[in-house]
Amino acid sequence: MKQDPSWFLFEGMETLDSPALVVYPDRVKQNIASAIRMVGDVKRLRPHAKTHKSPDLTQLLLQAGIQQFKCSTIAEAEMLAIQAAPDVLLAYQPVGPKIDRFLKLMQVYPDTRFSCLIDNGTSAEMLLEKANALRLSISVYLDLDVGMHRTGMKPDDSAVDLFLSLYQREGITVKGLHAYDGHITDPDLQVRKQRVEAAFAPVWKMKSILQERGCKNVEIIAGGMPSFPILASYPDLVCSPGTFVYWDQSYSEKLSDTPFIPAAVVLSRVVSRPDSNRITTDLGHKSIASENSLDKRVHWLNAAGLTPVGHSEEHFFFTTTETDAFQVGDVLVGLPWHICPTVALYEKAFTVEEGKISGEWKTTARDRRLSL
Repeated sequence: MKQDPSWFLFEGMETLDSPALVVYPDRVKQNIASAIRMVGDVKRLRPHAKTHKSPDLTQLLLQAGIQQFKCSTIAEAEMLAIQAAPDVLLAYQPVGPKIDRFLKLMQVYPDTRFSCLIDNGTSAEMLLEKANALRLSISVYLDLDVGMHRTGMKPDDSAVDLFLSLYQREGITVKGLHAYDGHITDPDLQVRKQRVEAAFAPVWKMKSILQERGCKNVEIIAGGMPSFPILASYPDLVCSPGTFVYWDQSYSEKLSDTPFIPAAVVLSRVVSRPDSNRITTDLGHKSIASENSLDKRVHWLNAAGLTPVGHSEEHFFFTTTETDAFQVGDVLVGLPWHICPTVALYEKAFTVEEGKISGEWKTTARDRRLSL
């Protein structure tokens, strides 16, 4: 999507200390509208809060009519409940103390409908035992592994049997199936479409079997960001993308078939010039997601000719072919390659509206624990 090459510039940029996270709410709203338009019905969208962890952005989603949310941590679930989100799925199987914390959420925030994932009978029994002791009725989705091999059961006879055994139990509502396909990221839309369809074929089959066995209203919550353009066209499932609200450089390159635009950047400064062809910035490991190779951590929007050569806790250093282009104190603006873990490194984001700094958004749920 063609856009103004200077969209990220704003008045007062030089007044912000660096490194800093900057968010553009108007662009966030545009991305939310695009996601709703793609899925066709706001009831089929369950955005993932792991990307933003923000009460302010949650309010924008609620104002857009979104009622269902997904999250990864108890803190994210609590943040959503505090914002009066009606329906929250903890896309995680509670184990150990997380069982108690999850059930406490249900008690402290009764106006929010909570559910979680289950992928084995033992975990289901532990959760059900504690829920029964508190006289709570719990809702779960069966987590399916469609090829990522991180969590979940294969969508086969064993998964059908577990679903049916839980479906008949008192005190538990098995609402449906959950499947995440984050391993499918092919830039070619047709290749991605073929892989998504192949990965989810056993899920559709499993739903059909469950319905034949008497299970009604079997929901499917499916996919992440790369598969969203494909799964959005399936009317009988709920999509749960997350990155779309802020977008990032990785998906800008891989998912050029989508209408989403960058809505968050990082600000950094040149803090040293050790020699004529080398600069050092203050964008260290603590300020940008660093799980990828050096060349896939940040994409500079206002700097060219930089080649990353090293990264440490407080510094990111580069060689440059433009020996006279950079001076100590210069402000550099970059798109994170991976926005979700980058956001978690910042306690707040500065907001920019109409070309000016307008406020701050707290990254509240970056903490592992809020009150529960």
